[in-house]
Amino acid sequence: MPGWSIRGAVAPAILFLSLLLTVGSAGAALFDDDEARKRIDLLRQRVDQMEASVNQRLNALEGTVKSQGLVDLLHDIEQIKADIATLRGQQEVLTYELEQAQKRQRDLYLDLDGRLRKLEAAPGGGGAAAPPASENVPPAPPGGAPPGLGGTPPTTAPPGRSPLAAAADLVTEQRSYDAALEQFKSGSYAAAIGGFQSFVRTYPKSPLAPSAVYWTGNAQYAQRDFRGAITTQRQLLSTYPDSQKVPDALLNIASCYGELGDNAGARRTLEDLVSRYPNSEAAAKARQRLVGR
Repeated sequence: MPGWSIRGAVAPAILFLSLLLTVGSAGAALFDDDEARKRIDLLRQRVDQMEASVNQRLNALEGTVKSQGLVDLLHDIEQIKADIATLRGQQEVLTYELEQAQKRQRDLYLDLDGRLRKLEAAPGGGGAAAPPASENVPPAPPGGAPPGLGGTPPTTAPPGRSPLAAAADLVTEQRSYDAALEQFKSGSYAAAIGGFQSFVRTYPKSPLAPSAVYWTGNAQYAQRDFRGAITTQRQLLSTYPDSQKVPDALLNIASCYGELGDNAGARRTLEDLVSRYPNSEAAAKARQRLVGR
């Protein structure tokens, strides 16, 4: 407490004992009582020992307080708790995204393998004649998007290209994305950023392009380039406003603001996320963070 010290509390007690000794000494001198003098001397020795012990303990306690900085230590503990909560939320997002990415990869490879087998089985084996559309296009799931890329792959080749060549291009595109994602998963964030940025430049119309931009921002976040991550995720919001990655991008932006100490910006972003995408998983995480703020 301000203005209070342990020494200030102990000093009156020591003063009181000293007065007792003074009065006792005066009485002993007045009556010349040897027994009283002995008792006073003994009491004085005990008081001196007590005072020395108290001073020693006070010095040790003050040294401990000054060396450890208890107030700063408590502040650091609270900051560590907040950082752990942020990292836990980020880990949940990354885990979910990795699971979804792996599922998309499996579905895409199975879909492309089936398409290639049908093309190879077609007359001529080289795709000179495209298979009937009813054989080439698998039934679309609810929502109209087949598994894998999140959009319908071309069922006919562009002018001058065979369906087999078009399918091969899709495989190359997916492998380029997967290579950058593997760099991210292995912790090679600089390489992942370069891979994802190269992918977006090469395939700007790809259904995977929004995910590539999103993971670029996450890699920047992992490098503690929070301002760069905000810029990248805002690029996703403006370039691909209808992407399913938008809620996750907003959650990442809020995390970046929190790391920068801009709690007001983080709260605004979380509230915007909950308002615009209330049924998303990112919104559920945003609500948890808002409760803790």
